[in-house]
Amino acid sequence: MEASAGRMMTIPLCRILNHNRIMFKIFNGIHLVEAYHEWKKQKRDDKIVSRMIKLAIAIVVLILLWCLPSSVYGIDGLGIVQQRVIAIFGFAILMWVFEAIPAWTTSMAVVGLLLFATSDSSFWFFESGLSEADLADQVSYKDILHCFADPIIMLFIGGFILAIAATKSGLDVTLARILLKPFGKQSRFVLLGFILVTAVFSMFLSNTATAAMMLTFLTPVLRSLPADGKGKIALALSIPIAANIGGMATPIGTPPNAIALKYLNEVLGMEIGFGQWTSFMLPYVLFILVIAWVLLLKMFPFKQKTIELKIEGETKKDWKSIVVYVTFALTILMWMLDKVTGVNSNVVAMFPVVIFCVTGIITKKDLEEISWSVLWMVAGGFALGVALQNTGLAQQLIAAIPFGSWSPAVVIIGSGLICYLMANFISHTATANLLVPILALAGGAMKDMLAPMGGVSTLLIGVAIASSLSMVLPISTPPNAIAHATGMIEQKDMVKTGVIMGAVGLVLGYSMLMILGMNGLI
Repeated sequence: MEASAGRMMTIPLCRILNHNRIMFKIFNGIHLVEAYHEWKKQKRDDKIVSRMIKLAIAIVVLILLWCLPSSVYGIDGLGIVQQRVIAIFGFAILMWVFEAIPAWTTSMAVVGLLLFATSDSSFWFFESGLSEADLADQVSYKDILHCFADPIIMLFIGGFILAIAATKSGLDVTLARILLKPFGKQSRFVLLGFILVTAVFSMFLSNTATAAMMLTFLTPVLRSLPADGKGKIALALSIPIAANIGGMATPIGTPPNAIALKYLNEVLGMEIGFGQWTSFMLPYVLFILVIAWVLLLKMFPFKQKTIELKIEGETKKDWKSIVVYVTFALTILMWMLDKVTGVNSNVVAMFPVVIFCVTGIITKKDLEEISWSVLWMVAGGFALGVALQNTGLAQQLIAAIPFGSWSPAVVIIGSGLICYLMANFISHTATANLLVPILALAGGAMKDMLAPMGGVSTLLIGVAIASSLSMVLPISTPPNAIAHATGMIEQKDMVKTGVIMGAVGLVLGYSMLMILGMNGLI
């Protein structure tokens, strides 16, 4: 199925390839992203009956969970409002797994249900008949709405603004040209260059935008390689692998990182900053990328020993571009030194926003290009977490589920495997939104038991790692789908490399987290 979908997508990609970039859709590779979204839309439209059935199933489950006698759940003292939260959580799980509607739309449906049925500003008919205890369980509507302005959301907005400014100033092309130049012309080192440079970009830019941009730079290279050589497969696969893995290095590299960090810091009271996260995740990412390089060289050796690489693009030197260069560098420096300066990384994210907006580098039109759907999807997951906490359901679950009788190894390794399997088929962000709030509860209840295996940080950061390593199929991540659409990659090759990288990454990732956690370094 995925192979045929990839072929469907190849046609519009080729057709759009030579279109001129317009307005702010200016980053290199925007045609690939547009084609990807058009393919996704066509795929949804072609399966409207299937989608309606899945939607109906999710709604029926919602109603059943909502209306069942509370005794069925086996949770002592379960209130009406808490049962509604369980029903909404079940609905979210099915909707994110089924993808009957876009994932961010499900988040909005979840927020709406929580506001109108479980908050202290619910519809009157949802409040009628509630006891005083049930009314006390209601979630503050302000707390739910605050999720849209959560500090982590601000962190992402800062990252998006940096990406927009970098593209407008030509900083992305300039950096790509400068960073790739030291790798010379030997095929194996050009491959390493694309892996490392793609990873660096994905630490600060959307992995989708990064993959599209780097594939655009790679297109003339792929055309010049021998048709019967396997090297072009290695190059085409290197982009999604590096884009997916590179994002793990920073909290803004991918939403699951930020979701895990939020619960570690705000719910469990840890103080992991931007710089601290990067200090242990960056070496891990680089090590995994070198393994990916060796693996690709072994599996898909180059027939042509040298590659002539030319990256076209203008390097701007006007005052606005200089402001972008300086602000970009200062922002990253302040993020890395957040523990030294005392300025929280979420606050630092507002620095480029203020500078670029005041100087006119970012305009009102540019703000329309921010990936608001990603932010709303994350906010929907945060709202679910708020409901679990504020209704008291979290405490009820801790009391009802025998966490103490579970082996810490089962909880940590099992959660990583579940996350890895889920994230290969549904959105990585949706997977983290579903698993992290529950695992944060389990981690809080098993804090002492988890200590010999690295503590709660191993549990939650492990989920972020597992989600990013989920790249087995073309449908697993947008970078995979975009790379598969080039026609250079067969699904079997993607599956083979994805499984190997997933296995190696999980073993090394959890080993690292356990060692750091047991030594009190995270």
